[in-house]
Amino acid sequence: MSELALTRAVDDRAAARRSPTLLAELLAAPATRVLEVSRGRAQLADGDRLRWRPPAAADARRLGVFLGEQDGVSRVAVGLAVDEAPADDDPSWQGLRALAPALGPADAGLVVQAVAVLNWHDAHRFCPRCGAPTEVIEAGYVRRCTADGSQHWPRTDPAVIMTVVDDDDRLLLGRHVDWPAGRFSTLAGFVEPGESLEAAVRREVLEEVGLAVGEVAYRGSQPWPFPSSVMLGFTAHALGTDVRPDGDEIAEARWFTRAELREAVDAGIVGLSPRVSISRALVEHWYGERLPDPPPS
Repeated sequence: MSELALTRAVDDRAAARRSPTLLAELLAAPATRVLEVSRGRAQLADGDRLRWRPPAAADARRLGVFLGEQDGVSRVAVGLAVDEAPADDDPSWQGLRALAPALGPADAGLVVQAVAVLNWHDAHRFCPRCGAPTEVIEAGYVRRCTADGSQHWPRTDPAVIMTVVDDDDRLLLGRHVDWPAGRFSTLAGFVEPGESLEAAVRREVLEEVGLAVGEVAYRGSQPWPFPSSVMLGFTAHALGTDVRPDGDEIAEARWFTRAELREAVDAGIVGLSPRVSISRALVEHWYGERLPDPPPS
């Protein structure tokens, strides 16, 4: 598959994070560029690029994360406090699903990195071992317990997502129980502890639609910080065609030939996942070319 949306395209200078003064030095340097993040949203400038600005005095008291270097310029994300948050209806502030299609690969990768790490900080302010407060070290990539000194790193939850095909190379798509009629996507699920990725693919397909799976082939991956996943894409070959949706997660599952899927998408009968997602990329990889967006309702 071609390069997926939301993937990183910067020099992250990971070794430099260990310097305890790195963030302070960067935020004191006029050449540094800063990205503000608020509740998973970032601000656009001119509609198609992130709003990067020079450091401000207030950044010293904000939670900062060193994102790396882009074109020789150091990039830092700062999380805004609740009382600094922009209005919900400010159109220049957008979440990742809206931002990603408008941004180039570098900006998209940087904003995903910023949101993912800041999401982790919001959820891990206290030590999971003893409950004491934690402090931020290593330029925003580690939290250290103030009581026992234990260190904790950003969490990433692996999930598998797969195109399931049969002997006739038809594609299986499913509709989640919470989705409206006509919305379909690839099957997906989280990897369980002690489970290989291939085993997770086979288990999820069996659980969700009652199909046994044989060959499993890796296709690509995509960070998905909602709030902290990485999606690992596969193609799975079904050993049968009799689908039995579980009713708990999957309400409906259907096989499509390429012609059937194209006709349904063209007619607006089937709605696929947005272009920003690896699900859409997997479907279009099977189809062989880009599929159109549905006509406006």
